[in-house]
Amino acid sequence: MQAQQQMDVCVLDFSKAFDKVGHHRLAYKLSWYGISGQTNEWIKDFLFGQTQRVVVDGCSSSTKQVLSGVPQGSVLGPCLFLFYINDIAQDLHSTVHLFADDTMIYLTVYNERDAGLLQQDLNTLSQWTDTWMMEFHPQKCEVISIIRKRKPTKYTYSLYGQELKHVNSVKYIGVTIK
Repeated sequence: MQAQQQMDVCVLDFSKAFDKVGHHRLAYKLSWYGISGQTNEWIKDFLFGQTQRVVVDGCSSSTKQVLSGVPQGSVLGPCLFLFYINDIAQDLHSTVHLFADDTMIYLTVYNERDAGLLQQDLNTLSQWTDTWMMEFHPQKCEVISIIRKRKPTKYTYSLYGQELKHVNSVKYIGVTIK
């Protein structure tokens, strides 16, 4: 970052990210990426037709079909999740970094117009989550301004109409940013 610059960084938290990946929607996206034929069928077999039930003190619930979610703890789960969210950065002005379910967007802010572009990107992300039945958890999302100028541009960012917390340091994939 050069002198007299400001970078606003939004660290976003998906709510129950791996659980919300719809199987049919994922199969569609995999086809869109060119993963078709036997590979797509194998992935569908891996995901589709799973059931679950709950057992407490020897009493069990009825069995229900699992319609969404990628298995956590599997090698394939994080890859499938990334295929599902990979198009999230389309049409954004900001730079986006994705690591599993951790998402960061940032933009150099010279003035309030630039901050407005970052807010526009947050709105675009909100629309994406509505379309793909995902959700960010606004109470766990944070904004940090990395400033090297005397008069920073102050802007209140929001997601789903909720103000995002502005912090002095934030943790992203185990690294603290100050």
